[in-house]
Amino acid sequence: MIWAIFAAAVLAALAGITLFYLKPQREMLQKQRAEMEAERENLQLNAQTRYKEQQKELLLEAREEALRFRTEFESEQREKRADLQRLERKLAQKEEVLEEKLSSIEGQKEVLAVQERAAQKHMEDVWELKQQQQATLERVAEMNTDEARQVLLKEVEDQARHDLARVVMQIEAEARAEGEKRARNIVTIAIQRIAADHVSETTVSVVPLPSDDVKGRIIGREGRNIRAFETLTGVDVIIDDTPEAVVLSSFDPVRREIARLALTALIVDGRIHPGRIEETVAKAQEEVEQSLRLAGARAVMESGVTGLHPEIIKLLGRMRYRTSYGQNLLDHSIEVCHIGASIAAELGANVMVAKRACLLHDLGKVVPDSELPHALLSQELMLRYGESPAAAHAAGAHHEEIPMDTVEDVIVQLSDAISAARPGARREMLESYVKRLQKLETIADSFPGVEKTYAVQAGREIRLMVRPEIVDDVAAHKLARDAAKKIEEEMDYPGQIKVTVIRETRAINYAK
Repeated sequence: MIWAIFAAAVLAALAGITLFYLKPQREMLQKQRAEMEAERENLQLNAQTRYKEQQKELLLEAREEALRFRTEFESEQREKRADLQRLERKLAQKEEVLEEKLSSIEGQKEVLAVQERAAQKHMEDVWELKQQQQATLERVAEMNTDEARQVLLKEVEDQARHDLARVVMQIEAEARAEGEKRARNIVTIAIQRIAADHVSETTVSVVPLPSDDVKGRIIGREGRNIRAFETLTGVDVIIDDTPEAVVLSSFDPVRREIARLALTALIVDGRIHPGRIEETVAKAQEEVEQSLRLAGARAVMESGVTGLHPEIIKLLGRMRYRTSYGQNLLDHSIEVCHIGASIAAELGANVMVAKRACLLHDLGKVVPDSELPHALLSQELMLRYGESPAAAHAAGAHHEEIPMDTVEDVIVQLSDAISAARPGARREMLESYVKRLQKLETIADSFPGVEKTYAVQAGREIRLMVRPEIVDDVAAHKLARDAAKKIEEEMDYPGQIKVTVIRETRAINYAK
């Protein structure tokens, strides 16, 4: 019992002590809460005041901007009205001048009619006098010997001059006809000696498949394989109902050939996934570069032009996968070389200069991103790599950007025209289509941070591969808008063009 009373006393003492210490703290907390509430109301009042001030400032700025726009609009309208009034005055002045000119022309017509009647009367008088003179000469028989001789010699001289002029005209006509005949003969001989087949280039390649089951592996899960392949090669892979075949479409023959070799190797290997696709495309690019060098060497051997710089031979090889209005550029250059050599031999010109100029006259077409015309660029490349000035000038003058000075210059131009004018040699529509796609890629390449560009879907889509360290996600959206706007301003095209910006970040490390 005593212990219970003692415990109750201790608890009562503890409760009193607790109340003694907690009461001041409670009062202090209530005071802090009141201060915070007052501060919150003060902040809210200040925020409302600032909001109203900003609203007034924005309203004032909007009114000033509207007033400025109105002033500018009224100024433009006044200028346009003034321009219209000036144009009306000019038109009125021109009408007055035209009326004066018409009146003057009418007066001149009347004067010319009077002069024409007077000239006709004069001719009739001259004819009568001539008839009278002839009658008088016939009637006078007592003319002395000297006078008769002078009259006779004058008449003979006039007749001789007339006959001489007639003979000269006849000789000139015969010489002109003979010259045209010989020229046609020379051109005909050149064409007969260099008769060649022409096959217009297309923009698609067909890759045969062992079975239709391979199409699914080419597409890959959720299309990742075909997307990786199209991104790396820049071509469109068309997989349709065609049995055991896949179509590769691209305006660039080099890309299409790289894609064809890579896809063929992937089908043979059987392992088709993004990593393997990247390795195979890189290997196909090396194979195409090697084939270009071999094609240049074969062109040199076939044309018989020796001593060319290795860089020129490499550029010649690149012509294998280039076209001019649908005509293969390397075949065209070799043919022009043979035609030019034949014409130069017939005319007695410098055959070697003509052959070198004819073979290299389109060298500038395989050099991208140049503002010079391809003929002048060909001349510059030939001089850079040690070709003779005569051959370089002949190549540079074949489109008359510079004056022609020698017969070899004319031979290059003539040979190029003969090769291009063959029936079926060229197709204008394909070349204009390729130029449109090339311009599309050039516009996309002009933006900073763009690493590669591919025009796909027959020009209906342009894909921009950007550097991730330069172009971030926000800049990628802006780049797409800017590229689309620039395409709209600088190009004419049917339908619409989709602009796709692709930004890919890779983290690579090596385990040792």
